[in-house]
Amino acid sequence: MPGSAIVGAGGLAPRARIILSLSLLWLVGNTLRLTILAVPPVIPLIHDELNLSATQVGILTGLPSMLLALAAVPGSLLIARLGLHTALIVGLLLTALGGALRGALPDIGWLYAMTVVTGAGVAIMQVTMPSTVRAWTPDRIGFATAVYTNGLLIGEVLPVSLTLPVVLPLVGTWQWGFVVWSVPIVVIALMVMLLAPRETNGNGGTPGRRWWPDWSKGLIWRLGFMLGTVNAMYFSTNAFIPDYLRAHDQGEWISAALAAINIGQLPASFLLLTVANRVEGKAWPYIICGLLAVLGVAGIVCGTGLWVVAAAALIGFTCATILILALALPPLLSPPDDVHRVTAAMFTVSYSCAVIVPIISGMAWDLSGIAAFAFLPIGLCGIVLVILAPAINHVPNARS
Repeated sequence: MPGSAIVGAGGLAPRARIILSLSLLWLVGNTLRLTILAVPPVIPLIHDELNLSATQVGILTGLPSMLLALAAVPGSLLIARLGLHTALIVGLLLTALGGALRGALPDIGWLYAMTVVTGAGVAIMQVTMPSTVRAWTPDRIGFATAVYTNGLLIGEVLPVSLTLPVVLPLVGTWQWGFVVWSVPIVVIALMVMLLAPRETNGNGGTPGRRWWPDWSKGLIWRLGFMLGTVNAMYFSTNAFIPDYLRAHDQGEWISAALAAINIGQLPASFLLLTVANRVEGKAWPYIICGLLAVLGVAGIVCGTGLWVVAAAALIGFTCATILILALALPPLLSPPDDVHRVTAAMFTVSYSCAVIVPIISGMAWDLSGIAAFAFLPIGLCGIVLVILAPAINHVPNARS
């Protein structure tokens, strides 16, 4: 920003400073999902050891989304009072602490409590990221958003791909598996603490800095609900694929299906690096993604083996496309001092939507006794996205 000086990476040439900033953004992006996505691969193990019902599995899955909603506005307050740098470090440490301690006691209440701590840490980080992009790379907002989102997607792929075939054979239990995925977050927190650029103007907290969102803005609600359908589809599908496949004697496909829904997001990340400017502000990508998501849900319920894996990848691709398009909006549409407020409002609305769907899905399974019913609310989310898609036409007007 004009008139501000960068500290914390002193002595670096501008190019080196940009590379350092982008590298740290990518690493922090990884931490947004590492601990959360370490859960789905071991849900059958947790299910058996703690004797959980499908509804309790839904609650376990919905808790991170609930915290991403409830802690978004407090995260905005934390930024306003302490500044971006401190808020980001607090979020990282809370995520690591809660993630590592989730399996410390063989009790569902303890697991829920530590999941709450983990979710709170991730929520704080998610609110800081758009403002951090603006502060660290003010001339590369779109590209930097794509970079940290790519890190987020890699952070989703790693735990679901490696937990069952690599981590559990090494450490022996799902409890120690949670610890393994928390260690990199501590290392990244130390890197941010020591290396992250800090601005002397605009990045520190000030007592008078605004933090409460302007809930009267219709754009916040429209985009929040649209993002909410995507979050609900993504987290619910990750939660119920393991038990669904096991219930249909296809347990050998669990790891591949979970990997597919997350690896399927990567092509969307790279594709949008080249076409984002052409699809931004248009309704048709949302309509197409909503319809493709419904097709993916049908593929999981009606298919077997590789067809389920392909359907999961399709859901991952559609969810990532909408996520990336939405995450770039707060720093693009808002003044620098309002980015954290707009982000907090969008996340509050969107993750509130995501909380209820896994629970409804679990209840649908429990009450009907039919595993496929867990995917009915997930498919309905895709239909809702199609219905709401024309709301994106309001984005260009909001910019002006």
